[in-house]
Amino acid sequence: MCGRFVRFRSWADLRGIMTLLSPSETPPELSASYNVAPTQKILVARQIDDKREGVVMRWGLIPSWAKDKKMAQINARADSASEKPMFRSAFKKRRCLILADGWYEWKANGKQKQPFFFRMKAEEPMLFAGLWETWDDDDGPVETCAILTTDANDLTKEVHNRMPVILAGDDALSWIEPGDDKDRLNALLRPFSPDKLAYHAVDSMVGNVRNNSPDCIKPAVSLFG
Repeated sequence: MCGRFVRFRSWADLRGIMTLLSPSETPPELSASYNVAPTQKILVARQIDDKREGVVMRWGLIPSWAKDKKMAQINARADSASEKPMFRSAFKKRRCLILADGWYEWKANGKQKQPFFFRMKAEEPMLFAGLWETWDDDDGPVETCAILTTDANDLTKEVHNRMPVILAGDDALSWIEPGDDKDRLNALLRPFSPDKLAYHAVDSMVGNVRNNSPDCIKPAVSLFG
């Protein structure tokens, strides 16, 4: 699963590697976060009709029919999202891309757990495939989202058996285009190329969400040597 990630770049940085949002638009920005946790606000790109836009959403998808926030899900399995009642409607009509610079995963070593930081080898921003919904809170509508996960590739499986679905270029654009062709969409939800990723051990400080600085992603000595 993906339970913590990093996002320090902006929409402007993303435009440097792909055409996602119109340069004439000014989508909302958020302060950099080196320890993004569930329920926090994140940057999300989506397409409604012919318009691609950048918006801010709450991490943790709550379906429109949910009675309370307790049903929030931060991840959705790519192999079953199109069929599960929790995600089925969003898979058909409300797909999105979540801007990130990497994610954390933990590996057990006895009673201890070692966190690792995964990133693009070229140090570019990345886009996670996601699903979004609008849920009516007492204070008004809240837009929420979940990250799709898939089987680990040959690199990430050294730490964990799941990884976020990472999309790039035409695949990213195809994911948010209108349409509900399951075969086309499911074909995009595959493990990302291990040759384009890198990872290293980081300090256990990332386990505390209150720690949020560039120190979170600095290399550390691994418990695994």
